[in-house]
Amino acid sequence: MGTGTIDYTGEVVYITGAASGIGRAAAIAFAEAGSDVSLVDINQDGAEETAELVRRLGRRVLVLHADVSEDEETRRAVGETVKSLGRLDCAFNNAGMEGKNARTAELALEDWDRVIAVNLRSIFLSMRYQIPEMLRQGAGAIVNCASVAGLVGFAGLPAYTASKHAVVGLTKTAALEYAAQKIRINAVAPGVIDTPMIDRFTGGTSEGRKAMEDLEPIGRMAKPDEVANAVVWLCSRAASYVTGYTLAVDGGFVAR
Repeated sequence: MGTGTIDYTGEVVYITGAASGIGRAAAIAFAEAGSDVSLVDINQDGAEETAELVRRLGRRVLVLHADVSEDEETRRAVGETVKSLGRLDCAFNNAGMEGKNARTAELALEDWDRVIAVNLRSIFLSMRYQIPEMLRQGAGAIVNCASVAGLVGFAGLPAYTASKHAVVGLTKTAALEYAAQKIRINAVAPGVIDTPMIDRFTGGTSEGRKAMEDLEPIGRMAKPDEVANAVVWLCSRAASYVTGYTLAVDGGFVAR
């Protein structure tokens, strides 16, 4: 995974959206760096598959079935992590969905509400319970998953784009609130990543994939582990003076 000399031995990382894609890659990357991992997802089968990959690396792993857009389920997941694994050092709040493609005036209200709940409310709720645990420990690091759609507009994805812009703002605000208490809070903004979400965008066709690749100045999609490595770095002591920042991992997408 390329995490180099970063060492998470003895630490516990909490990851939402851990059943596939970037969340799974992050779980493996943190485990390779020595961390025990709590995997949180509504897709329990996928999370169990991720857990098996972590176990093969010799790390402790906890699988928690939860809808992180729900307050009580999120509270329980964070609490169970601390109870079972003993602490909470880092969190990657990664759960998200793209929603339906529609212009702003044509998007159904229920589609708007669901995307905002999964992409934004879940991050607010996660931090609502993660931060008090980190305050009790005296330090911590959180990375929230935004998107290049949190940095620029995307026609046809009003809820997704709004939610990801809000993640960037929420990350900055929380970072300012807790910086003096040794809790660093950052975000990543992935570009076009080769994940199940992209397959849904493209219909899995070669033409659709080529169109997505053509959006990237670097000329290809990223692999999930390329984003995971950035998350591992942002949570690490190597990034000890970085907080309130949104790191674009996007092949140059927003540089144009």
